[in-house]
Amino acid sequence: MVLAFVLLSPGGPPPVGAGPCRVLYARCFGPPPQGRLLRKEQLLAVARQVASHCHLQQASSGRPPAPTLPEDPAPLHAAPGGLFQLPPGDPFPGRVTVTWLAATAVAFALVCEPHENLALAEVTLRLLAGRLMAVLRPPGPAVLLRPDATDLLLDRLLPHGQLLFLSQSFLQALERDGAGRAAR
Repeated sequence: MVLAFVLLSPGGPPPVGAGPCRVLYARCFGPPPQGRLLRKEQLLAVARQVASHCHLQQASSGRPPAPTLPEDPAPLHAAPGGLFQLPPGDPFPGRVTVTWLAATAVAFALVCEPHENLALAEVTLRLLAGRLMAVLRPPGPAVLLRPDATDLLLDRLLPHGQLLFLSQSFLQALERDGAGRAAR
């Protein structure tokens, strides 16, 4: 089961600093959290770890950081990403695995239970990210004003935090349905 989805702005690496890491959108699945503040801190801790991995990957690639989303983003199949584990208590009570994907000025992460199918989680994250990139236009804080589109995608692709094996026909039907809802 997926415990959470996080969309974040990784900010800049500490020496240069293009701003701090910010959670732009987060959604938790499963039982209700013990406390809202605790869950917010857990997700911010995950976002900081993802931002750290993004900065390390960017530093090792030698590419300069991109300040905003380009008009035509590079295909996400080539976007950097990865997996890492967080031990029990740091910040979740049990051990979790995080799969992440960096897409220009934003990053996406799924927090999964340790026994989850990680290959399926990575594929699902890339599908989610690809569909969310259209929602992120215009770049910047406007993403905070469109959580309904993100909620709709998460309800379809991750119902109640369950990873689905998605067929091409299901994805095409999802796009047709989304276009129909956007026209209303």
